[in-house]
Formats: sequence, structure tokens, C-alpha cells
Amino acid sequence: MAVNFTNGIRAGLYAVTDTDLLPGDRLFTEVAAALRGGAVIVQYRDKGSTSTERLHQAEGLQALCRDAGVPLLINDDTDLALRVGAAGVHLGQDDTDLAEARRKLGDDAIIGATCHGDLSLAKKAVAASADYVAFGRFFASGTKPDAVTANTQVLTDARALGVPVVAIGGITAENGALLVRAGADCLAVVGGLFGTADTEHQARVLAGLINQHRPAAF
Repeated sequence: MAVNFTNGIRAGLYAVTDTDLLPGDRLFTEVAAALRGGAVIVQYRDKGSTSTERLHQAEGLQALCRDAGVPLLINDDTDLALRVGAAGVHLGQDDTDLAEARRKLGDDAIIGATCHGDLSLAKKAVAASADYVAFGRFFASGTKPDAVTANTQVLTDARALGVPVVAIGGITAENGALLVRAGADCLAVVGGLFGTADTEHQARVLAGLINQHRPAAF
């Protein structure tokens, strides 16, 4: 059973979209499959489409997530998040300033921050009102092949910050348990979910790792 945190985030599978893996309407059919399989957060990440295409895609995903009772986060686009009524945004270190995103989106929005493998970045993000902190990559990643590898110890150490801890980067059903046991509350998965033959089945397997291996809630 998923654990609920005070900010509305649940421990579990965090599905992150990818334009190459999910072209056209596959974006909607496969995200719907991930939701049926137990994804508890969806992030819309698209760096290449036109603004019109992004609006169409984000609106469609917001409808799916709303019906499933799951928050949709938009990668680094507070204006798009506001326009489609998304739950919030995920920000990288080179993206929109977290304080500015909070000002735009309000206190109830979910704002997550990429912290690579650096606990000090996570501390700064939490101080700036981040609702969760994300670390990675932990394994070879097709999405960000040049990203520096993070040490799993950062997941353990970050639990003292009092916000959900997200792991990302090359995560699969075969290696995800290691990260959950180290302290990850959520597994953010791209290719290990949407690059498989059966998204719904893979979502169930990945969600099961959190339920089976996650340490006691802080």
C-alpha cells in the first residue's frame, strides 16, 4: 500500500515520459498503461516539440492523471503547468529558479528538484521549499548518458531532510531494489518502463519493488 506524505506525494513508481519512446498517441496509451500498473506520479518531459504540440500533450496527460487521481508534473515549464492545471513542476539545476516557480505556482503546488549526487544541493532545495529531491543517475542511462553517476549513500543521507527522496537514472526492474533499500521513496523510470514490451506489467513490477523493499517511513 502506498505511503502518503504530507505534501500529497506517495511513495511508489514515478513515470517520466520520453518523446522518442512515446511518439504521437503512444504518449497517451502508454502513460495510461503505466497508471493502470500503479504509477503514483507522472512527469511530462519533452524538450523538442513545438509549443502547440506540448500544450496538446500536456492537456491530454493532465486529463489521464486527473481521472487516475495521480499528480502530473511538468518538466521545467511553470507556464505550461499553470495553463493545463498540472500539480506542479520538476526543476533541474539549470532550470527555472525554485523560489520563482513557487511564487508562480503557489504553496499547494508540488515542486521537485534535481540534485544529481549532491546532498548540499538537496539541502538548498528543501530550504527553498522543494517538496521532494531527486538524485541520479545511478546506472547507465539512455536519457542522460553523460550525467555523472551518483552514490547510493546519498539516498540514505537524504532521508534526514524530511521530504520524499526520488532516484532516477537507468533504473530497471532488475536494479531498482538496491535504490529502494538505500532509501529511495520513489523510483523515477523512463526507458525501464516505457522502453519495455508491456508498460502496464512493468509498472506493476517496479511498483512492487517499493512496496517490498522500502524502509520504514520517516
